[in-house]
Amino acid sequence: MKAAVVRDPVDGYVDIKDVTLRPIHHGEALVDVEYCGLCHTDLHVMAGDYGKFPGRIIGHEGVGIVSQIADDVTSLKVGDRVSIAWFFSGCGNCEYCNTGRETLCRNVKNAGFTVDGAMAQQVIVDANYAVKVPDGLDPVEATSLTCAGVTTYKALKVGDTKPGDWVEIVGAGGLGNIAVQYAKNVFGAHVIAVDGNPDKLAAAKENGADILINRHDPDVAEQIQAKVGGVRNSIVTAVTTAAFNQSVNALRPDGRLVAVALPLGDMSLNIGKTVLDGIQVAGSLVGTRQDLKETFQFGAEGKVHPIVHTRRLSEINDIITDMKNNKIVGRMVIDFTKE
Repeated sequence: MKAAVVRDPVDGYVDIKDVTLRPIHHGEALVDVEYCGLCHTDLHVMAGDYGKFPGRIIGHEGVGIVSQIADDVTSLKVGDRVSIAWFFSGCGNCEYCNTGRETLCRNVKNAGFTVDGAMAQQVIVDANYAVKVPDGLDPVEATSLTCAGVTTYKALKVGDTKPGDWVEIVGAGGLGNIAVQYAKNVFGAHVIAVDGNPDKLAAAKENGADILINRHDPDVAEQIQAKVGGVRNSIVTAVTTAAFNQSVNALRPDGRLVAVALPLGDMSLNIGKTVLDGIQVAGSLVGTRQDLKETFQFGAEGKVHPIVHTRRLSEINDIITDMKNNKIVGRMVIDFTKE
């Protein structure tokens, strides 16, 4: 089968190779991949930012059809459409797995990083962790919900978003534009979108953002304070440390900064503001299987529609270059039905 694998030596791109998968083991299923989106986290993997894994098949925004199951699998059947998400599996027995915080499992496996992912014509999954895609949800759109959707939906939960709240979405790319839709259409919030790309801001406006602010303005936080008195929470999806530092000052008292993106470096935090305004800072790491089921259901109900464009596997390195140069609005999805 064809697969996109991290280059050796690691250089930020992939090679398209013919790969043979091993036979499936107990508890596993084989999935024929239909579509797989390319995420910014894939760029980190390909660049070796979190450790170098040459030969690893990337991809954690996968959707496909189960073609084979092990004898002991009861949670899936051949013909089911399922997802292949960043949260590939947990140990199932630790404190975090047993208390609804399974993504924090210390023995977690991540698709396209610590195990082979879905940017291939086939992928082996842990049957207990492959979440079914509901009928009525476009499988191309489901790819983005598998990662960007569940990540931002969970972040809005972590931010304790309530109807009528003002929420700041920092970064209006693949994650941010979905975050705008979940904030507006699911949580009933008002949204300020902050980004430096006019096309992305325009897309955020189309998806329901109430206020648009260019992040290159020198007074972003001051504008937000003046317009709405500060935001209840700030969901930071922009891959720059400056975005985190800027967003703290946009919060109202008792506000919450929810860190989603993973830029390299440290975040500055004013101690006085944090203490005197009761500011909270929380990290939000993708979402659990239950979060993903809920994310998918809202998609099936038509409350969110990711911006997606299908491309061929042969174009993947061109897509990677465009992502690095911030030229893509929404998500690029590799269509394996045409390979």
